[in-house]
Amino acid sequence: MDDVIAQVGPRLKRLRTDRGVTLAALAEATGISKSTLSRLESGQRRPSLELLLPIAQAHQVPLDELVGAPEVGDPRVRVVARNVNGRTVLPLTRQPGGLQAYKMVIPADQCEPEPRTHEGYEWMYVLSGRLRLVLADHDLVLGAGEAAEFDTRLPHWFGSAGDGPVEILSLFGRQGERMHVRAKPKK
Repeated sequence: MDDVIAQVGPRLKRLRTDRGVTLAALAEATGISKSTLSRLESGQRRPSLELLLPIAQAHQVPLDELVGAPEVGDPRVRVVARNVNGRTVLPLTRQPGGLQAYKMVIPADQCEPEPRTHEGYEWMYVLSGRLRLVLADHDLVLGAGEAAEFDTRLPHWFGSAGDGPVEILSLFGRQGERMHVRAKPKK
């Protein structure tokens, strides 16, 4: 516990300096005096909830980031975005194998089709923007709230419809697993 508390001061200083914030600006944003903030950062003042909460709010970070709370047992999914061929991809599934879920942001300049094939089955849902989906002989444009599913052994490509970025959710099964829909609307 003492080690965790001893690291709070250096963590506060690193966060403030990495963001280019002065002690004076942080004091103004939090209502905490410059001298108190300086003593917190140097370890001369013990951190308290009354001091850390306004600092977390000023930096717009969770309180556990200030104190370095261990992530063991943390039930939240902490996704790390990756850049894959110019697209921002956030994996939403923690376990390997089976169906994988992703959130993707595809930039507006990715609008030239380059169809490919591979094993699997894909389902996608458009969150925002307009998605162009080229699937074999079909050339479709899907808007927010629309979905598509297809066998990825068919030549396919998806990207922006060209008028802005598009944000989608994607479920992908490498061995061709299909989702099992249990509740279908009445016709």
